[in-house]
Amino acid sequence: MFAASHRERQASGLCSPEFESASLHNHDLVRVKVEDWERALPDRGAYWLTRFVILRLLGIVYAIAFLVAANQILPLIGSDGLLPVGNFLEHVGPALGGSLGGFLRLPSIFWFNHSDYTLVITAWLGFALSCAVVCGYANALLLTLLWILYMSFVHVGQEWYGYGWEVQLLETGFLAIFLCPLLDGRPFPRRPPPLVVIWLFRALIFRIMFGAGMIKIRGDESWRNLTALYYHFETQPIPNGLSRWFYFLPRGVLRAGTLFNHLAELVAPWFVFWPRFARIAAGLVIVAFQFTIFLGGNLSFLNWLTIIPALSCFDDRAWAKVLPARLTKSAQAAAARAEVSRPMSCVAWALAALVAFLSIQPVINIFSPNQIMNTSFEPLDLVNTYGAFGAVGKERYNVIFEGTESPQPNDSADWKSYSYKGLPVALNQRPPQIAPYHLRLDWQMWFAAMGRPNDYPWTLHLIWQLLHNQPGAVGLFRSNPFPEKPPRYIRAVLYRYSFVRPNPEGLWWKREKLGLWLPPLSAENPELRELLRQAGWR
Repeated sequence: MFAASHRERQASGLCSPEFESASLHNHDLVRVKVEDWERALPDRGAYWLTRFVILRLLGIVYAIAFLVAANQILPLIGSDGLLPVGNFLEHVGPALGGSLGGFLRLPSIFWFNHSDYTLVITAWLGFALSCAVVCGYANALLLTLLWILYMSFVHVGQEWYGYGWEVQLLETGFLAIFLCPLLDGRPFPRRPPPLVVIWLFRALIFRIMFGAGMIKIRGDESWRNLTALYYHFETQPIPNGLSRWFYFLPRGVLRAGTLFNHLAELVAPWFVFWPRFARIAAGLVIVAFQFTIFLGGNLSFLNWLTIIPALSCFDDRAWAKVLPARLTKSAQAAAARAEVSRPMSCVAWALAALVAFLSIQPVINIFSPNQIMNTSFEPLDLVNTYGAFGAVGKERYNVIFEGTESPQPNDSADWKSYSYKGLPVALNQRPPQIAPYHLRLDWQMWFAAMGRPNDYPWTLHLIWQLLHNQPGAVGLFRSNPFPEKPPRYIRAVLYRYSFVRPNPEGLWWKREKLGLWLPPLSAENPELRELLRQAGWR
């Protein structure tokens, strides 16, 4: 029966050389011990377990991203949010040719309905569907729906969704659609993963890593003289509990860490296209590098997202050494009954042609002296440029909102701080572990501390909402220092923060007040009211 089935597939043109090799081996798989399964797999081209792991990790990242949206989307872009999505669509719609033109340029379901209810339901729907992927159910239709839902948030999220990992998740999620059959959602369906899609994931990890390495080498002298890590762990957006330990490591270790960064970003990416041994070594370097970054700071879900395409470096022979025997047996059974789908293969090769065409500009950008990072060149964010920390700050600045009930808002008044959930405020507070979760306000305030209030006008709206104890705005902070009655005045103060070595007092930071970032403002301030009115926030 097996031989007849094999001949039929071969006659119909659906049997590839890889599949033929797998089929011949699979004839005797039932007699092979689990520990000898590696020898029963083909020498190359088997990626059943690779697909399984990629989709499960992608589901986790999607779930986190949608959970962040469910918890934060209303105070950020809801009808009473800091940057209401309705105002945004009304502003950009005419410039893009109306709602239809806007939809074609910034595809999002929220062009049709952006009520608070729709925003929240969409976020929780995305979270639920992501959990289904994590649990093992994934097909092309489901992954397409997740991609559309998350794109809808990214394209109307304004500053809050302007990070490189947003479009990176869209590009990764788009490629994953073509790993799966259209309808069969089982963890090990009868269709093998198209090898060309695995290669597209390798091309993605190349662009991510090499682009990040090039932006560093070009952008900051500290990456070239190997001193970048002297500063990074202190000045990064949101440090964690290990950041101080990394920061005070010997300078020689930190210089070696910078060399490892260059190895992972400038050397290893080239080997993801090489034969098996070199490809696996490159994948291990990239994954280890992402893990060390995760240990040293809170970079949202970026590190876990970047690991996903790197997993394409590992074939089933590699995964069989580390995954449970139950999974390897399931992959073995799937390979035994596999049927190559000609339509699925054709679609995969069409995808490859599309990605190759769209990659021209991003690849040129990588090698351009005027390289830009985290940029899309077409409306669907299918192929993008990436990069991070092209410039390394040498000092850490924090803007802290402070309120007072005093009628005289001078320095002698009793000012109470609004503590962020991630950014440092209290000097004795251990930096929290936030990643892979993402605190969008905290990240924007890290950028704001290096800029001017005019560049972040929504901070005035934030102050207005804090002056009224608006629950959404207050909920973006760790706690409300004025739970019973809102403050009379709020100001924003700029501080310089620095790590201190472990000490008996339990201090983590020292700080120096640099001046006012925004002066004391009250709800009766006419200038504040007028600015809010002009922006459409009142």
